[in-house]
Amino acid sequence: MKKDLVSISDLSGAEIGELFRTVKDIKDQSRGLLGRSKYNDAVKGRTLVLVFEKPSLRTRASFSVAWAQMGGHTIYLAPEDIGLGKRESVQDVAHNLSRWVEVIAARTFKHSTIEELAHHSSIPVINALSDQEHPCQALGDFMTIKEILGTIKGIKLAFIGDGNNVCNSLMLTAARLGTNMWIAGPKGYAPKKKYVDLAKKAAKNSSASIIITEDPKKAVEDADAVYTDVWYSMGQEKEKTARKKAFKPFQVNSKLLSKAKPNAMILHCLPAHRGEEITDNVLDGPNSVVLHQAENRMHVQKALLYRILRK
Repeated sequence: MKKDLVSISDLSGAEIGELFRTVKDIKDQSRGLLGRSKYNDAVKGRTLVLVFEKPSLRTRASFSVAWAQMGGHTIYLAPEDIGLGKRESVQDVAHNLSRWVEVIAARTFKHSTIEELAHHSSIPVINALSDQEHPCQALGDFMTIKEILGTIKGIKLAFIGDGNNVCNSLMLTAARLGTNMWIAGPKGYAPKKKYVDLAKKAAKNSSASIIITEDPKKAVEDADAVYTDVWYSMGQEKEKTARKKAFKPFQVNSKLLSKAKPNAMILHCLPAHRGEEITDNVLDGPNSVVLHQAENRMHVQKALLYRILRK
């Protein structure tokens, strides 16, 4: 495993498998199944800094709790604390933090900011979300699928909605783990060619398939899992009206899900815009695993931090 996690492309399928085995071990030990957890003091006396340009519930809490449960201390730096690239250059921020803390988890607008932090930092940098990728989310999601279905390889995962950062990371993960992923969205909102090409290249080694369509019914047909996300994210507020109109036929509701397998799991990275990309009865329904996903973000990040610091 590399020093940094900037992209899912930094991980091989084998490394993701090893990460998931560590997650299982962490969860088993946290339940007392294997005696006192060896992870309790794994980062004692060490500090994780959260450098966030965007507000957060799950990312901030899950990283903070994961680090604390391993005995470490967390510092949260809000946008006004640093002013990345404005008040102080990204390069200088990376150099300074490298002298004080052990790990940086950054949540930024531009993906290039994460890349620049990693380039100039002598300590590990983890992408906690950028405009192009959300690797920790995708890893938590696939861990959830594995726990519930018992397998990842060969299943059909349908992603309905915008070809955004979450979609990109899901594609790259699916391609490495042998998952057949269908992505359905309106014309003009498909994932960028760069990420489709990267995913399809990786898929050749795992026998996965990555299929892009504008037909949500076809994407969901016989799917084992159906995933959706908001139609517009932070920074896209000006596009709200146009996006709501374009994505309206792509709402994940009971009618659309009648095409999927009867017990198809429902995934959403949250926060959700209820009544837009997903209906209440689906989000809160018996097949929804959104809270399982949210919990697994913490466990996956704990495993990721543990493995990176052991290198």
